[in-house]
Amino acid sequence: MRFLLDENAEYRLALFLRAHDHNATSIARDYAQGMSDRDILDVAYREQRILITNNRDRDFGALVFRQGLPHAGVIFFRLNMADVFVKRSWLAYLIEHYPDELRHFIVVMDRGIRVRRG
Repeated sequence: MRFLLDENAEYRLALFLRAHDHNATSIARDYAQGMSDRDILDVAYREQRILITNNRDRDFGALVFRQGLPHAGVIFFRLNMADVFVKRSWLAYLIEHYPDELRHFIVVMDRGIRVRRG
């Protein structure tokens, strides 16, 4: 699978995904700095990458659901005080149990996940 980590997503998640034979790039290391959320979503869509973000202001949700912008999948970590190890566990769980849902908008919360189609 192909993933793109937003600037606010820990780079160690990319290393974890690569170690499990996934193609993962990071806005912070592989692309121009200071890209807008719209541009990041566009890059992810053009490259057919699932976007991973911690963006607390929910900008990607607005772009996808209010503006109807295309995407290849979004995983939004909306966790309280979660470290990278918790996020790695969630990613492994999603890849194993929800492979067909990863093309949608997935919100990962402390109490579970929500898949929003759109």
